[in-house]
Amino acid sequence: MSRQVFFYDLPDRFVAGTVGLPGRRSFFLQATASGRTTSVALEKTQVAALAERIDELLDEVVRRSGGSAPVPAVSPTEMADTAPLESPVEEEFRVGTMALAWDGEEERMIVEAQALVELEADSDEDLADAEERLLQDDENGPPMLRVRLTGTMARAFAKRALDVVNAGRPPCPLCSLPLDPEGHVCPRQNGYRRDA
Repeated sequence: MSRQVFFYDLPDRFVAGTVGLPGRRSFFLQATASGRTTSVALEKTQVAALAERIDELLDEVVRRSGGSAPVPAVSPTEMADTAPLESPVEEEFRVGTMALAWDGEEERMIVEAQALVELEADSDEDLADAEERLLQDDENGPPMLRVRLTGTMARAFAKRALDVVNAGRPPCPLCSLPLDPEGHVCPRQNGYRRDA
Protein backbone atom coordinates (compact mmCIF):
# COMPACT_ATOMS: atom_id res chain seq x y z
CA MET A 1 0.00 0.00 0.00
CA SER A 2 1.42 3.39 -0.92
CA ARG A 3 2.07 6.11 1.61
CA GLN A 4 -0.79 8.50 2.35
CA VAL A 5 0.39 12.12 2.26
CA PHE A 6 -1.96 14.90 3.38
CA PHE A 7 -0.48 17.84 1.46
CA TYR A 8 -1.45 21.48 2.00
CA ASP A 9 0.28 24.18 -0.03
CA LEU A 10 -0.54 27.54 1.60
CA PRO A 11 -3.57 26.24 3.51
CA ASP A 12 -6.45 28.49 4.50
CA ARG A 13 -5.61 27.60 8.10
CA PHE A 14 -2.83 25.68 9.89
CA VAL A 15 -3.00 25.71 13.69
CA ALA A 16 -2.19 23.84 16.86
CA GLY A 17 -5.13 23.38 19.21
CA THR A 18 -6.57 21.25 21.97
CA VAL A 19 -9.64 19.30 22.90
CA GLY A 20 -10.53 18.83 26.56
CA LEU A 21 -9.96 20.55 29.88
CA PRO A 22 -6.55 21.68 31.18
CA GLY A 23 -4.75 18.71 32.64
CA ARG A 24 -6.62 16.33 30.34
CA ARG A 25 -6.14 18.09 26.99
CA SER A 26 -5.38 16.31 23.73
CA PHE A 27 -3.18 18.29 21.34
CA PHE A 28 -3.65 18.44 17.56
CA LEU A 29 -2.21 20.01 14.44
CA GLN A 30 -4.97 20.90 12.01
CA ALA A 31 -4.71 22.02 8.37
CA THR A 32 -7.69 23.27 6.39
CA ALA A 33 -8.03 24.21 2.71
CA SER A 34 -10.69 23.98 0.00
CA GLY A 35 -13.27 22.39 2.26
CA ARG A 36 -11.04 19.58 3.57
CA THR A 37 -9.51 19.35 7.04
CA THR A 38 -6.78 17.07 8.38
CA SER A 39 -6.14 16.68 12.12
CA VAL A 40 -3.20 14.79 13.61
CA ALA A 41 -2.64 14.15 17.32
CA LEU A 42 0.62 14.81 19.13
CA GLU A 43 2.04 15.48 22.58
CA LYS A 44 2.19 18.88 24.27
CA THR A 45 5.99 18.73 24.26
CA GLN A 46 5.97 18.10 20.50
CA VAL A 47 3.80 21.19 19.93
CA ALA A 48 6.16 23.32 22.06
CA ALA A 49 9.27 21.95 20.32
CA LEU A 50 7.76 22.50 16.86
CA ALA A 51 6.83 26.12 17.63
CA GLU A 52 10.26 26.88 19.10
CA ARG A 53 12.10 25.29 16.16
CA ILE A 54 9.95 27.18 13.63
CA ASP A 55 10.82 30.48 15.34
CA GLU A 56 14.52 29.55 15.43
CA LEU A 57 14.55 28.54 11.76
CA LEU A 58 12.75 31.74 10.72
CA ASP A 59 15.21 33.83 12.77
CA GLU A 60 18.08 32.06 10.98
CA VAL A 61 16.47 32.73 7.56
CA VAL A 62 16.19 36.43 8.42
CA ARG A 63 19.80 36.53 9.67
CA ARG A 64 21.23 34.79 6.60
CA SER A 65 19.25 36.96 4.19
CA GLY A 66 20.38 40.15 5.91
CA GLY A 67 16.75 40.98 6.65
CA SER A 68 15.59 40.74 3.02
CA ALA A 69 13.60 37.49 3.42
CA PRO A 70 9.80 37.92 3.57
CA VAL A 71 9.70 36.84 7.22
CA PRO A 72 8.39 39.15 9.96
CA ALA A 73 10.42 39.42 13.17
CA VAL A 74 7.26 38.70 15.21
CA SER A 75 3.80 37.40 14.39
CA PRO A 76 1.62 40.19 12.94
CA THR A 77 -1.42 40.88 15.14
CA GLU A 78 -3.76 40.73 12.13
CA MET A 79 -2.69 37.08 11.61
CA ALA A 80 -3.75 36.06 15.14
CA ASP A 81 -6.06 33.03 15.03
CA THR A 82 -7.82 32.33 18.33
CA ALA A 83 -10.70 30.28 16.93
CA PRO A 84 -11.13 26.69 18.14
CA LEU A 85 -10.23 23.70 16.00
CA GLU A 86 -12.64 22.82 13.19
CA SER A 87 -15.20 20.27 14.43
CA PRO A 88 -15.46 17.38 14.43
CA VAL A 89 -11.79 16.72 15.24
CA GLU A 90 -11.09 13.34 13.64
CA GLU A 91 -7.55 12.09 14.25
CA GLU A 92 -5.87 10.79 11.08
CA PHE A 93 -2.84 9.51 12.99
CA ARG A 94 -0.60 10.16 16.01
CA VAL A 95 2.60 12.03 15.16
CA GLY A 96 5.90 10.25 15.74
CA THR A 97 8.50 12.36 13.95
CA MET A 98 8.49 15.89 12.59
CA ALA A 99 10.75 17.76 10.19
CA LEU A 100 11.19 21.39 9.17
CA ALA A 101 12.83 22.96 6.15
CA TRP A 102 13.03 26.33 4.41
CA ASP A 103 12.61 26.36 0.64
CA GLY A 104 14.81 29.32 -0.30
CA GLU A 105 13.70 29.42 -3.94
CA GLU A 106 9.98 29.68 -3.19
CA GLU A 107 10.50 31.26 0.25
CA ARG A 108 8.30 28.75 2.05
CA MET A 109 8.50 26.90 5.36
CA ILE A 110 7.86 23.17 4.99
CA VAL A 111 6.46 21.34 8.02
CA GLU A 112 6.20 17.54 7.96
CA ALA A 113 4.57 15.39 10.62
CA GLN A 114 4.88 11.63 10.14
CA ALA A 115 2.81 8.96 11.88
CA LEU A 116 4.20 7.11 14.86
CA VAL A 117 5.43 3.67 13.85
CA GLU A 118 6.18 0.78 16.18
CA LEU A 119 9.37 -0.98 15.07
CA GLU A 120 10.35 -4.42 16.27
CA ALA A 121 13.96 -5.58 16.26
CA ASP A 122 16.16 -8.11 18.03
CA SER A 123 19.01 -5.68 18.67
CA ASP A 124 19.85 -1.99 18.63
CA GLU A 125 21.60 -2.45 15.26
CA ASP A 126 18.49 -4.08 13.76
CA LEU A 127 16.36 -1.25 15.14
CA ALA A 128 18.69 1.39 13.65
CA ASP A 129 18.56 -0.42 10.27
CA ALA A 130 14.74 -0.58 10.39
CA GLU A 131 14.53 3.14 11.24
CA GLU A 132 16.89 4.02 8.36
CA ARG A 133 14.89 1.96 5.85
CA LEU A 134 11.66 3.58 7.05
CA LEU A 135 13.07 7.10 6.63
CA GLN A 136 14.31 6.33 3.11
CA ASP A 137 11.06 4.68 1.95
CA ASP A 138 9.16 7.63 0.46
CA GLU A 139 6.70 5.41 -1.39
CA ASN A 140 5.62 2.95 1.31
CA GLY A 141 6.28 4.87 4.52
CA PRO A 142 3.78 5.78 7.22
CA PRO A 143 1.13 8.48 6.68
CA MET A 144 2.39 12.06 6.65
CA LEU A 145 1.03 15.59 6.92
CA ARG A 146 3.05 18.03 4.78
CA VAL A 147 2.29 21.76 4.93
CA ARG A 148 3.95 24.64 3.06
CA LEU A 149 3.65 28.09 4.67
CA THR A 150 4.81 31.63 4.02
CA GLY A 151 7.13 33.13 6.64
CA THR A 152 4.23 35.18 8.00
CA MET A 153 1.97 32.11 8.28
CA ALA A 154 4.75 30.17 10.02
CA ARG A 155 5.30 32.97 12.58
CA ALA A 156 1.56 33.11 13.28
CA PHE A 157 1.46 29.31 13.70
CA ALA A 158 4.37 29.35 16.16
CA LYS A 159 2.83 32.16 18.23
CA ARG A 160 -0.53 30.42 18.53
CA ALA A 161 1.12 27.05 19.28
CA LEU A 162 3.10 28.52 22.18
CA ASP A 163 -0.01 30.29 23.45
CA VAL A 164 -1.93 26.98 23.36
CA VAL A 165 0.84 25.17 25.26
CA ASN A 166 1.00 27.92 27.90
CA ALA A 167 -2.80 28.06 28.35
CA GLY A 168 -2.86 24.95 30.51
CA ARG A 169 -2.94 24.69 34.28
CA PRO A 170 -1.11 27.47 36.13
CA PRO A 171 2.17 26.48 37.80
CA CYS A 172 2.63 26.19 41.57
CA PRO A 173 4.58 29.27 42.78
CA LEU A 174 6.82 27.03 44.89
CA CYS A 175 7.64 23.99 42.74
CA SER A 176 6.45 25.04 39.25
CA LEU A 177 4.47 21.82 38.80
CA PRO A 178 0.95 22.29 37.39
CA LEU A 179 -1.82 23.02 39.89
CA ASP A 180 -4.81 20.70 39.72
CA PRO A 181 -8.34 21.99 40.35
CA GLU A 182 -8.69 19.33 43.08
CA GLY A 183 -5.58 20.61 44.86
CA HIS A 184 -1.83 20.11 44.65
CA VAL A 185 0.59 18.02 46.67
CA CYS A 186 3.66 20.24 46.56
CA PRO A 187 7.01 18.49 47.06
CA ARG A 188 8.44 21.74 48.45
CA GLN A 189 5.82 21.63 51.24
CA ASN A 190 6.70 18.05 52.28
CA GLY A 191 3.44 16.76 50.86
CA TYR A 192 1.21 19.38 52.41
CA ARG A 193 -1.90 19.62 50.19
CA ARG A 194 -2.28 23.11 48.80
CA ASP A 195 -5.67 24.21 47.45
CA ALA A 196 -5.55 25.68 43.98
